[in-house]
Amino acid sequence: MYIPKHFEQNNHQKSIAFMRAYNFAIVVSVKNNIPIATHLPFVIEERENELVLISHLSKANEQHKTFLENDVLVIFSEPHAYISPTLYEKQQNVPTWNYVSVHAYGKVKLFNTDEEKLQVLQKQMQFFEASYIEQFKTLDQKYIDGLLKGIVAFEIVVTDLQSKEKLSQNKTNSERENIRKHLEESNDTTQQAIGKMMTQ
Repeated sequence: MYIPKHFEQNNHQKSIAFMRAYNFAIVVSVKNNIPIATHLPFVIEERENELVLISHLSKANEQHKTFLENDVLVIFSEPHAYISPTLYEKQQNVPTWNYVSVHAYGKVKLFNTDEEKLQVLQKQMQFFEASYIEQFKTLDQKYIDGLLKGIVAFEIVVTDLQSKEKLSQNKTNSERENIRKHLEESNDTTQQAIGKMMTQ
């Protein structure tokens, strides 16, 4: 990811918090020299000195066949906002975009047994809707067995984490305050989120 120095974000825990908040991400791999991608929900785990991303996809999605060939890229990116040049002090300006993004590169480990797949599903349920676990336990075993046969569960051990916060850091303090106020007062919740990030 291209990251100019003033947009670089090096706080590891802040990056992890962002990934957990915006966990519906894009996993990218390569097939026949062409990038392919799938949108998936991820559970983010910290294990000693490792950062691990956990998810699953349909076995019918052939992207999983590329996972072991090379490292994959997972892109976490959600709130963004158009920044009008009218918010700057000088007329000699052009529109831009404020956003936050985290790119996680890593190696995939596939889970092959039903027990391992079930553990992945349980971790996802625990994170996204823990109250559903009790209902899941009441499902017919034949139904669960069919479900497990139809998915590919995996985890990614992150080897490189790149984080970018483009939040008008290259503008004057008064311009930044004007932009922040404009975004936070917007009726658009996505713009409001970017405004709050500028405040933080």
